Amino acid sequence: MKFLGNVLATIVGIFVFTLLFFFGILFIGAVFGGDEQSVEVKENSVIELNLSQIQYDYAGKFSDPWVTAFSNETQIGLTDVIAAIKAAKNDENIKGISILNNYSSLGMAQSKAVRDALEDFKKSGKFVMAYANSYSQQDYYLNSVANTIYLNPVGEMEFKGMSSDVLFFKDFQEKTGVKMEVIRHGKYKSAVEPFLENKMSDANREQITALLNSIWNSVVVDIAKSRNVSVQKLNEIANGLLARTPEMAKAQKLVDIIAYEDVYHNAIKKLLKVDSKEDYESVSILDYTQNFITTSIPTDTSDEIAIIYAQGDIESGEGDVNVIGEGSMRRSIIEARDNEDVKAIVLRIDSPGGSALTSDLIWREIELAKKVKPVVVSMGNYAASGGYYIACNASKIFAENNTITGSIGVFGILPNFSGLSTKMGIYSEQVNTHQNAGNYNPFSPIDEKFKAVTLEGVEKVYSTFVSHVAKGRKMTFAQVDAIAQGRVWTGSEALKLGLVDKIGGLDDAITEAARLSKTKNYSTKNYPEFEKDFDEFLENFPFARTRERFIKEEIGEENYRMIEQIKRAQNYKGIQARMPFEISIQ
Repeated sequence: MKFLGNVLATIVGIFVFTLLFFFGILFIGAVFGGDEQSVEVKENSVIELNLSQIQYDYAGKFSDPWVTAFSNETQIGLTDVIAAIKAAKNDENIKGISILNNYSSLGMAQSKAVRDALEDFKKSGKFVMAYANSYSQQDYYLNSVANTIYLNPVGEMEFKGMSSDVLFFKDFQEKTGVKMEVIRHGKYKSAVEPFLENKMSDANREQITALLNSIWNSVVVDIAKSRNVSVQKLNEIANGLLARTPEMAKAQKLVDIIAYEDVYHNAIKKLLKVDSKEDYESVSILDYTQNFITTSIPTDTSDEIAIIYAQGDIESGEGDVNVIGEGSMRRSIIEARDNEDVKAIVLRIDSPGGSALTSDLIWREIELAKKVKPVVVSMGNYAASGGYYIACNASKIFAENNTITGSIGVFGILPNFSGLSTKMGIYSEQVNTHQNAGNYNPFSPIDEKFKAVTLEGVEKVYSTFVSHVAKGRKMTFAQVDAIAQGRVWTGSEALKLGLVDKIGGLDDAITEAARLSKTKNYSTKNYPEFEKDFDEFLENFPFARTRERFIKEEIGEENYRMIEQIKRAQNYKGIQARMPFEISIQ
């Protein structure tokens, strides 16, 4: 037995040593090998624009270098990519950009930002070319900016308009005995509607229809300009599915050339004046962006504009790249506020909302910061409900036409299992010292007095929310209430209603922040820096990612998203200032 114990101890020791050695080598390479990662950009090169690995505007940074080393290989966000495209416009080594089979998960506002950068790039006289084996509608929106668009001869084209699906669980609750007790304010606060009805309410159908039409209109206006096809014609094409095959797409002038990929590459060689038998020089957008970040020369000014990224659901705690946490957000705002070199703050928001309490805490820090220096908001894909809560008191608010915003309303959801437990022969009793001492018990029917008290809390949060908006936007309570009630708007609609000040992207917001702070020569600094310990980070590495990938492969992306939606609903804690529905634009 002692011999076996020694053998086991030796094996464990070797395993631990190997693990530590492996992590050590990776860490040393990540920390000290930065200069070796720079890529030489050769003369007469083309950037390959593949955004499949880019999801967030801001890739994040961490106070612990171990977390930084292992959290993300690229540490590149979409704003870095856009800055690199702008630099490529004046880079003598770069002759054009190739969008080759780019399948991205970017939102509509993010795609718009990339499109705008590519449009500006074309002004240099350099080319943008696009090729795909097939075009999804969203990918085509980005690709349509190209000078020449190629499509595989056996490929297909999706151009059909937009739709949104909503699942309803009322009968499911009755059959299973699992009920979601809903307490809400706002006739449009339809995040909870699926638990109350079996079909869509008129109010919800009204807002989703208006939302989709507004987003679609902004999309076809851009495509019409790039392709020299009228908006009316594009709507006819979508209605009749008149671009579903390569031949039909070309006939409708949505693509230029039907060919295989080798023909596409030969066309690029011709533009570069490279022999058809030779390969042309190319660099991936990730490598070019990394090289741009590495070699960027700092400005000689001490003036800074702080860009604070608020991405994801709003929750308590520290937060992360995809979670807006109270800890990292408040710390970042305070640091930027107290730093004399920071002349203005730009808050970049991409969030459907979340915890009302956390939203209010962040709102308060912005209110304090605004007294010291300008705070300008830039809205991305979403700035809805809690996302709008933290934006409403800014000095100026910018949104894209297709930004989803508004949703000024709150709700609470309490899961109740009393029906299920009764069916299973399980009963619950409480003993209390006082009439209202007991907390909500999910295994007993909801007490009407408890429900009334909770509704009182919801009404108070709603009143506070509307009051904050009224003060920040210089409107009356009644004016805000009339366009609130949980109603969702696009950026173009929000501009007409007074919920935003201007249509524009992040660069426009930065320019406005510089104007308000009266600085012309400045650099930008990104926040937040997340305080996450490496041992905490390792809890999800690598097994959580492996499990997620495995489940997606087994049940499919759509089913996985539905499970995640139900899972998030079960985890809602406290009163929620959250967008009324999860929209997946198809």
